[in-house]
Amino acid sequence: MNENDTTLIPDGDTPPLAGHERGRTTVPRVIQSVGLTRASATGGERGKMRACDADRDRVVELLNVAYSEGRLSRGEHDNRLESALSARTYADLDQIVTDLPEARADVAPRASMINGLAIASLACGLAQFVFGPLATIPAIVFGHVARHQIKRTREQGAGLALAGLILGWATVILAVVLILVVGVALSAGMHGSMH
Repeated sequence: MNENDTTLIPDGDTPPLAGHERGRTTVPRVIQSVGLTRASATGGERGKMRACDADRDRVVELLNVAYSEGRLSRGEHDNRLESALSARTYADLDQIVTDLPEARADVAPRASMINGLAIASLACGLAQFVFGPLATIPAIVFGHVARHQIKRTREQGAGLALAGLILGWATVILAVVLILVVGVALSAGMHGSMH
């Protein structure tokens, strides 16, 4: 074992890495747990080892926590998240989180916050009743984007986004049906007047 390795004794919450038995497992420092944020540069053969899905998931969780605490901007979070999901080795994963400071226990997780686009989707869905179909497309777009963000960041507001989507799509469907009915009525009227 070299100085870049750490011995991990998995507890009941942390599954062992693929191909390793329960007990003592040697892994790069960043992969040990979501709570550990100072990763060492994994060098040599250890850094070339392939990471499994559980390793990538732990790094994704660490990125989500860092984003929720305001230590990463939206763009940084998205870029690192993409890199984490496509990482192949422990060294790749270590590079993604090596500069993140330790997580603070006093900061409330972002999961307790409501996604802003979910609120905007519902507001646009309701605004259709006042402003007409001008708010329909924003209600649908904001709803889809909000639901995608909520899946990644675990924010609240999935129901608000869904309500905005339902209102937006209901208006679209209603408009299409209305156009069809008017079209059929006009066609029937024109066909009847020709005879």
